[in-house]
Amino acid sequence: MITFEKIRWKNFLATGNTFTQVNITESSSHLVVGANGAGKSTMLDALCFVLFDRPFRKITKSQLVNSINERDTVVEIEFTIGSTYYKIIRGRKPNVFEIYRNGTLLDQDAATKDYQKYLETNILKLNFKSFTQVVILGSSTFVPFMQLNAPVRREVIEDLLDIQVFSRMNNLLKDRVKGARDIIKDCEHELKLAGQQVEMQEKSILSMEKINSENKQVAWNRMSDIKKTMSGNEAQHTRLTDKLVGMQEIQFRYDEMKDMRVKIKHNLEKAEKDLKFYWENDNCPTCNQVLMDKSELIDGATGRQERFKNGLATITDALNRANTTIEEFKGVVEEINGITHENKSLKKEMKRLTKQVEEDTPDIDSEKLQLLEFKNLLGDTEERCAKVNADYGDLQVVGSLLKDSGIKSKIISKFIPIINQLINKYLQSMDFYINFTLDEEFNEVIKSRFRDEFSYASFSEGEKQKIDLALLFTWREIARLKNSSATNLLILDEVFDSSLDDASTDELLKILKSLGKNVNLFVISHKGELLLDKFEKTLRFEKVNDFSKLAAS
Repeated sequence: MITFEKIRWKNFLATGNTFTQVNITESSSHLVVGANGAGKSTMLDALCFVLFDRPFRKITKSQLVNSINERDTVVEIEFTIGSTYYKIIRGRKPNVFEIYRNGTLLDQDAATKDYQKYLETNILKLNFKSFTQVVILGSSTFVPFMQLNAPVRREVIEDLLDIQVFSRMNNLLKDRVKGARDIIKDCEHELKLAGQQVEMQEKSILSMEKINSENKQVAWNRMSDIKKTMSGNEAQHTRLTDKLVGMQEIQFRYDEMKDMRVKIKHNLEKAEKDLKFYWENDNCPTCNQVLMDKSELIDGATGRQERFKNGLATITDALNRANTTIEEFKGVVEEINGITHENKSLKKEMKRLTKQVEEDTPDIDSEKLQLLEFKNLLGDTEERCAKVNADYGDLQVVGSLLKDSGIKSKIISKFIPIINQLINKYLQSMDFYINFTLDEEFNEVIKSRFRDEFSYASFSEGEKQKIDLALLFTWREIARLKNSSATNLLILDEVFDSSLDDASTDELLKILKSLGKNVNLFVISHKGELLLDKFEKTLRFEKVNDFSKLAAS
């Protein structure tokens, strides 16, 4: 479990050059109040910035720097995981990103991107989207679970169930599978050569035995035939070798064109992705700023798309033409190897025949020993290739287990009934009597007590908020059960100020009180005066001389 203890910030948004510190574990429930613009929600942005290098709200990172002091923006957070103490410091102007474990600064040799990945994967075990689903429910920029697309919903659930490791294992397995395929190809080639050696040696021995039973004239006739064959083979070998030289340049160009096609396909995919994004979005996903000159961006992406399509068609056509030559190249290589092997065998046979003509006693025994060696080599190669194929089969089995439809699906299917039970429990606690279920693809099925079917979008804002709250509490409970992604921190931003009626507000307060002492709750609200007696501690933010400050309690 992640236990957040302290967070502090300075020169952050409207906060000046003096640190504002919030002791998260000081109380089990906090009410955060203040006038508009006083800095009530600053803690949300500071929290997300220090952990994920992005604010919670739709503002750019450059806007996080206090506009008056214009430098030395720093956010620090302290938390424990089990008995391990962590402190993270992140800042801008200058840029700072430091992770301390038990007081020791972690190695910073890696790139900032890798350093952030290490924080999310190995320490927090949560990314931004999953973190906000478990810790924060906001009224404005927050994207509820039900408004996430299917892949992101799955990502959140996998984080909560701590099964992302299977996805990382699957990515590593793909590299091993590719390597295994290459080894299998090499094995098949070696197996073919070993078989050819055995076959050629067997033919040679049979020929020698036959000649041994014949008279010298037969031997002379055979030697003459061999000379003719070898002469023809050598001529053919010379012709094919000359042809091969010309083909090698085509092979080189073929490989270059394959690499170029991969790059063009990558650029085409990027252009199509950009075009799709520009059509579907009006804001930048990183900084959330409105995209200016959208039509120009679309035209530019469309132009790149057409250029890459044309380039891909051109190089594909060239590759198709070259592929015929490449296949011919392979055939020429095989034919040359066949001639080489045949000539080698014929030379050996010619030597033996010469000795037979001279001595009439060919050395068959040594050839049989050579054949035995070839057979042993063939057997060893067959055994090794069989093992390689068996290993490849094992990798495929493991791969099927690591797919989304494998182990992860089994784990998710076991938790789906628990998830649905918790969702409906919290909905009923808020007097919202519907049957809400998620399937294994995390699509909702919502039915009323009269079995009428609804969708999330068909409900009022107040009803949607009840569903969002039920999901938030459910994800926290699931995180608690799995422990690895559980946290003490819970922040509700203006939830009490939006669509909840008085009865729903009372029910929500009851739920919040039932969360226990292991939860440190922060409620940001404009209705501070109405809620003061509902919380153990009040944090009041105020604006003094254009700077946001936390008033003394």
